[in-house]
Amino acid sequence: MTLTSIAAIEELFDVWGDNRYDEDLSQLAHALQCAALADASGASPELVAAALLHDIGHLVELQSGGGADFTADLHHEDIAVLVLAEIVPRSVTDPIALHVQAKRFLVATEPTYLSTLSAGSRRSLAVQGGPMNSAECERFIAQPGAIDAVTLRRWDDNGKVEGLSVKPFAAYRPMLDRLASKD
Repeated sequence: MTLTSIAAIEELFDVWGDNRYDEDLSQLAHALQCAALADASGASPELVAAALLHDIGHLVELQSGGGADFTADLHHEDIAVLVLAEIVPRSVTDPIALHVQAKRFLVATEPTYLSTLSAGSRRSLAVQGGPMNSAECERFIAQPGAIDAVTLRRWDDNGKVEGLSVKPFAAYRPMLDRLASKD
């Protein structure tokens, strides 16, 4: 599936955003919280968009009739990049592409990081390959966008607060429209 516009992205959230993916929050609430954390940190528009859209692959899975599979890695980050590639610049999709690897990197390099993960993130870590080994860590951190992916990962981990009031998706539309018009 390929999305063709910001309006199509918004519609995907409208239709499937109320679904949960192994967390207490809806997909939409999680996306909005991640974007709010990025925005509050003074992140670039590209990183705010990445925070908002990083799990869109889960919505695409739902739309296609799939859903949570806790025994296999469905590579939602790759799906996200595929569906977003024609709409937003790589400065948005590159951190999204690496945010799962960033979790594996952080588990391997920060002794207390694993204990901060939600139950859902710990479960998915196992099917996503577990902690990286030292060679994988070196390859990961050398990739362009790895630092942004680690930053995105931290917003992803912290964007799971039930009942938190944040701006609606519509508040991000002008920013997304500007990013979509960049070549």
